[in-house]
Parts: sequence; C-alpha cells; structure tokens
Amino acid sequence: MLLVRYFAGARAAAGRTEEKAEAATLAELVAAITADRPRLASVLTACSFLVDGTSWRDREAPLPATATVDVLPPFAGG
Repeated sequence: MLLVRYFAGARAAAGRTEEKAEAATLAELVAAITADRPRLASVLTACSFLVDGTSWRDREAPLPATATVDVLPPFAGG
C-alpha cells in the first residue's frame, strides 16, 4: 500500500492531506487518485512527485510496494 501525501494546491484539490492507494506505477497511481476528482487531475498535470524522497519522473517505472509518494505543485516565490 502506498502513502500519498499532498502539499499546497494539490492538498486543496485532493481535499485531504494524505491517503493510501494501491498502484504498480506512478501512471496507475495518478489514474486511481483522480478517477472521481477532475480538479485534482488538472492540478497533477503541473505537479512533481517524490517517491521515498527521490524525484520520480518515469510514470511507467515500478513503484516500491510501500513507498511514500509526495505530490508537490509548483511553488511560487520571489
């Protein structure tokens, strides 16, 4: 079981700070967590993902079975 943690705008779109999900890849995870949340789906198009603290760009690469996935929207700054 994966732990998905949402930050900033992703948290607002998800309506929660974290949830558990099952998926073999990041692509499957995104599909699972956005299935009934179109607002979250639109936010995730701009998000970065950390898997156990490591940037994860390959959406088809296998995820570790008990990973923590952090969902990070772009941060504004100045």
